[in-house]
Formats: sequence, structure tokens, C-alpha cells
Amino acid sequence: MQALRLDKSLSYRNDMPIPELAAGEALIALRLAGICATDLELVKGYAGFSGILGHEFVGTVIAVADDKHRDWLNRRVVGSINIGCNACEVCQRDGPEHCLNRKVLGIRGKDGVFADYFSLSIANLYTVPDAVTDQAAVFTEPLAAALRVVKQIAALPITDIAVVGPGRLGLLIAKVLSLAGYQITVLGRSAASLALPKQWQLATGLTNEIPDNSFDCVVDASGQTSGFTQALRIVKPRGTLVLKSTFAADAALDLSKVVVYEINIIGSRCGPFADALALLAENKLPVETMIDGQYPLSDGLAAFNHAAQAGVRKILLQPALNSDY
Repeated sequence: MQALRLDKSLSYRNDMPIPELAAGEALIALRLAGICATDLELVKGYAGFSGILGHEFVGTVIAVADDKHRDWLNRRVVGSINIGCNACEVCQRDGPEHCLNRKVLGIRGKDGVFADYFSLSIANLYTVPDAVTDQAAVFTEPLAAALRVVKQIAALPITDIAVVGPGRLGLLIAKVLSLAGYQITVLGRSAASLALPKQWQLATGLTNEIPDNSFDCVVDASGQTSGFTQALRIVKPRGTLVLKSTFAADAALDLSKVVVYEINIIGSRCGPFADALALLAENKLPVETMIDGQYPLSDGLAAFNHAAQAGVRKILLQPALNSDY
């Protein structure tokens, strides 16, 4: 089968074996997959991953390891990315997201979805509602991650929020926070980067024009060290800084403001897939306007180059441009 594999560098392969299924797993034929900022950082060396990349997907179940799961056959699905050990205290208490022994689809110890076929535990799968198109469903994983922020700050006395980074994830975070009733400002480095947030009817601004200590809460979705620095600069004393970026960097960070002004820092990662699918079914987020290109897997290297360009949001991959899936 075709796949995009990361070893010391990213390569396109057409000789990869179709995955063998472990107990409880499904074999899934790719329909669409999305390249995200984490994938771009993995290529740069983040997390030291080696294997098939990709974790944002919509696909069709074509085989199952166990007869008891035959009702999943031919379903259109998305899937959560964390595979826990199911035995440790963390798994039993909190679920697989923070299991110290977890595998993470396309990120840690588990081949991902940039392939014709891939495997995933049926426990991780969610059926895509008929009302949700493939082009919308492929955004389920990042939308779930955006919804995680809403849950994490719900009990805090926050009204105004800045989202630093008007890219793929930042735009979703800003929109779901706006739908939840918060006053949102999306901040970017250029006027051009703010065109789509404005189209989504979100307030915008240039990050470097925002005065110090301006917002109760700042979400850093910039994917860059400089974005974190700006986010920390503009959060108010005793405010909340939500970190959503994962990136490979070795730059020194000045964290003295965190101590002096008692900044509350919240790390934020994966979120609720069922809620994300329900929101997509309501058609309240014009996610398809974020798609800037769609490539077959055979052009995967070109797709990654496109996705890495400044200002580009979502680039999609599919098995072939004439795919029947």
C-alpha cells in the first residue's frame, strides 16, 4: 500500500504492508486525512517519532479482528488518537489521554493514517453522522481539541480572551469559544492572516499592536516560541494562559512573569469527539473554508511543502484523486 513514512526524513512509499489487526482493532480505508502543525513539527524532529505519520482522518471500516464487531463494517468513522494500556491507575481514573504507557496514532509508537489503510482500536472509533461531509469530518480531531479549551476554563472568571495564532487550530478554538459566549479576539502577525477570522465574524488584531497585560485569558495556538512570548506578554496579572502549541524548539524562554504576576498556565491537548461531531452536524462552523489544498498520497511530499508555507491552513490527503472512497 501507499504511505508517507517518517524515518530520518519524510518519504513516500508504495511498498508498505497492509497492517495486521490485533484483537479489538479495525482495518480502515482512508477517505481523507489532514496535515496539522504537529505533523510538520514531527518532520522537524519533535517527539522523535519514526513510522507512518497522520492522526486526523475520516475513513471506512473494511475489516475487523473480531466477529463481535462486525456491525462496524462499512461505517464511515473518525477516531480518537490515544491508545492507553487500560491497566494503570491513570487509564482507570482518567482515560488513555495521559497514560504513561500510551501509544498515540501517528505520533508515538503507533503508525498513523497517511496510508491507504491503517488500524485502530474499535474503542477509539466514532461513527460520522450522515449530515457531516468527509471534508468536514476530517476536522473532528482538531475541533475536539478546541472544545477541550472551553471545558478547561468553564469555571474560571474569564470574559475576554485572545487567541494568538489565526491558523488551523487557533481559528477553531476562537470560534468555539465565541459560540460559548466569550468575547474573542484573534491575533495574528499580518493583516492577510486575519482575513479568514474576519470572514468567520470574529474580532481580530495584530499581535504586536496589543498593549501588555490586556486580556484575562490568552490561548497560544501559534505553534512558535515567539507566539508563546507574545501570549505571555499580553495576559493580565493573575490571568490564565492556555498552551495549545506543540513544537520542536530549543530557544530560551523568560518565565519570570509567570512567577511575579502569578499567571495560571493550563496545558491543553485532546478533547471530546462526540461533542465535535455533534457540533459539525449542526453546521455552525464553516470548516471547509479552511481547506487550502487536497493531494493524493503519491504527492504527499508536495502536500507537506504546501502545508508548511506561511498562511496556509488545512491541506488534505487522500488515497488517489479519483478515489471511490
